[in-house]
Amino acid sequence: MGNSAVGAGGTTGTDGAEPDGPDGAGRGRHPRSFWRELPILVGVALVLALLIKTFLLQAFSIPSESMQNTLQPGDRVLVDKLTPWFGSEPGRGEVVVFHDPDDWLGGEPTAHPNVVQKALSFIGLLPSANEHDLIKRVIGVAGDTVECKGTGPLTVNGKALVEPYVYPGNTPCTNDQDGGQFKVTVPRGRMWVMGDHRQDSEDSRYHQADKNHGLVPVDEAVGRAFVIAWPVTRWATLPVPATFDQAGIDTTAAGLAPGALALVGAAPAVVWRRRTRQRAVGRGGEADR
Repeated sequence: MGNSAVGAGGTTGTDGAEPDGPDGAGRGRHPRSFWRELPILVGVALVLALLIKTFLLQAFSIPSESMQNTLQPGDRVLVDKLTPWFGSEPGRGEVVVFHDPDDWLGGEPTAHPNVVQKALSFIGLLPSANEHDLIKRVIGVAGDTVECKGTGPLTVNGKALVEPYVYPGNTPCTNDQDGGQFKVTVPRGRMWVMGDHRQDSEDSRYHQADKNHGLVPVDEAVGRAFVIAWPVTRWATLPVPATFDQAGIDTTAAGLAPGALALVGAAPAVVWRRRTRQRAVGRGGEADR
């Protein structure tokens, strides 16, 4: 009763302080300085960067010539890591990044990044120098038969691929004994990958003696490279070449077609039989059993 502190009405107290708002929220508050808020902003930015790296996008650096001329050494590509979370698997013609399936990078020099590079790699602002990842083009997926004879063309399910992305001067296939000639049927959960620089790519062809027979487990895929982001003069998207859309190459769809056609063809007969039964019942007769 005798207290002179500011009351709910917001009148001036005995100390002459400015009146508070109706809820008293303004008492003694001062705007935070930029430097006090900076650590919070940095923390939020780091969390967002980690979430993006883990679930959405990640940058990768191209270290070698195996994907020329599509990708050049030093290019930075952005990889879509989101769609695999929804069950999407790599498709024919896509350029994909995947973890080393069985020491494909054995003998490659080990990178030694500095502290700043490690920090930026950790949050996804720079490609990781320590991850053993590769980048190739998917040629065959589960159920596909991929074959090379002589110097080409490369075929998938008996369909010859027109490959303008192959490095100029290279042949689609190599006529050597180490893996240049092959005929492989891709099992479920695997993919067959090849570099665009066919005469300078240690891809599925040359690892057929490993535990996966040169195939890459789909579970090892990091994601699809969809754009060259750096340098800016090299900016370009990485679409699926039209040759992978040619009719007859997708044997899975072809295998389902006869069943679908049979179902469509049977539908009129089912409708006719149902109407015949209904008419018979309407006339007081007994429907077919």
